[in-house]
Amino acid sequence: MKIAILGYGNLGKGAEISVTNAPDMELVGIFTQRDPASITTITGAPVYKAIDLINYRDKVDVLLLCGGSATDLPHVTPQYAGSFNVVDTFDNHNHINEHFNIVHSAALAGGHLALISTGWDPGMFSLARLYSASILPSGKVYTFWGKGVSQGHSDAIRRIPGVKDARQYTIPIENAMEAVRKGENPSFTARQKHLRQCYVVAEDGADKAAITEQIKTMPDYFEPYDTTVEFVTEEELLRDHGELPHGGAVIHSGTTGQKDEHKETIEYKLTLDSNPEFTASVMTAFARAVFRMYQRGSRGCISVFDVAPADLSLMSPEEMRKNLL
Repeated sequence: MKIAILGYGNLGKGAEISVTNAPDMELVGIFTQRDPASITTITGAPVYKAIDLINYRDKVDVLLLCGGSATDLPHVTPQYAGSFNVVDTFDNHNHINEHFNIVHSAALAGGHLALISTGWDPGMFSLARLYSASILPSGKVYTFWGKGVSQGHSDAIRRIPGVKDARQYTIPIENAMEAVRKGENPSFTARQKHLRQCYVVAEDGADKAAITEQIKTMPDYFEPYDTTVEFVTEEELLRDHGELPHGGAVIHSGTTGQKDEHKETIEYKLTLDSNPEFTASVMTAFARAVFRMYQRGSRGCISVFDVAPADLSLMSPEEMRKNLL
């Protein structure tokens, strides 16, 4: 299957590696808003102007959209869903249904298939929540992120005027996690589960107080949390925050038995050295599924909930039954 990538930041670079390593995929090229001559790709993949992507409609089976959720994907995904089968990583949980409806209309109008909000959360963690809540419907499901660098939140900070670069760490509150693991089924506000820690490089002359205020009051991303903002130099950011680790856990605490006398806990955990490379690997697997589902006639917009696990795999059904079942 022929794959193209739109956007060449950290996620786009991860997608380049993941697609190149997939034996059933061919990377057609990387498309960017920047000057292609200014970009040297990791694998030597060709780079083209984003405006030329429309000329590749018949040469691309699935387009991976590697922009940010804050300002890119809300308009980029519906823009391209009418002309390509697409996969995106839209991660603003509070607006996923709104995004879904807009993309669904665009994909249906163009006769294509779009899968939104994949990656690890939303994505793999979404599936963990669904499976555990289905198995233990009497319980509660909790999601903890970090400690790690959030790509989406870091990107949201970088879009603020006066910000040159930024890293945002999501930090789980340990006491909250332990209460869940003990089966206490507590009720939390967002502020009681996580902290958000921001390291920001400001442009020369930028109003740091205004930047701090915009970060802390940003709806959905930072306003519901206790958030700290520390300004650092470019050198400090590169030296101390150059890596992109992340991870987290979905913990479901429930009960079984006639009188709910038995406590049962399901935990799905990720520990990631590279957030963007893992996210890109999830995108690549779901691109495989999108290609297969499109060939079977699926159109419109879907989420990870609509994808059969077998469609993600390189294995045949026989191999899956033998090696994994």
